[in-house]
Amino acid sequence: MSRSARSPLLLAGLLAAAGTAHFAAPRQFDHIVPRSLPGSPRAWTYASGAAELALAAGVALPRTREAAALAAAAFFVGVFPANVKMAVDWRHRPAPQRAAAFGRLPLQVPLVLWARGVAKNAEGAA
Repeated sequence: MSRSARSPLLLAGLLAAAGTAHFAAPRQFDHIVPRSLPGSPRAWTYASGAAELALAAGVALPRTREAAALAAAAFFVGVFPANVKMAVDWRHRPAPQRAAAFGRLPLQVPLVLWARGVAKNAEGAA
C-alpha cells in the first residue's frame, strides 16, 4: 500500500483513537473545555469525541473522504482554543507536563495540513 493510500487510514485511525479517548477518559478533556462555551464541559467532551469518531469514519471511506477530511481540518482549527486553554492552565506545572501542553499548540498546523492533503488527494482520485 502506497504512502498516499495509507495517509487517509492513518488520519482516520488518529481521529478514531482521539474520539474513543473522549469517552474512555472524559475527565482529562473536561478540564480543557474553554469556560466561555455554554453548557457543561462533559457535554462538549462527548460532542467532540463523537465528532472525531464521525470524521474518522468519513475519512476512512473513499466516497466521503474529501468532505470528511476538509471537515477534519476545520475541526482541528476549532479545537485549537482548548489547546490554548490547556497550555495556559498548565503553565505552572512541572516541565514535562508544561512541555506537552505547549507542544500541542504547533502540532495543530501539521494536522490541518495533513487533513487538507488527504482531501486534495481524494479530490484527485474521484
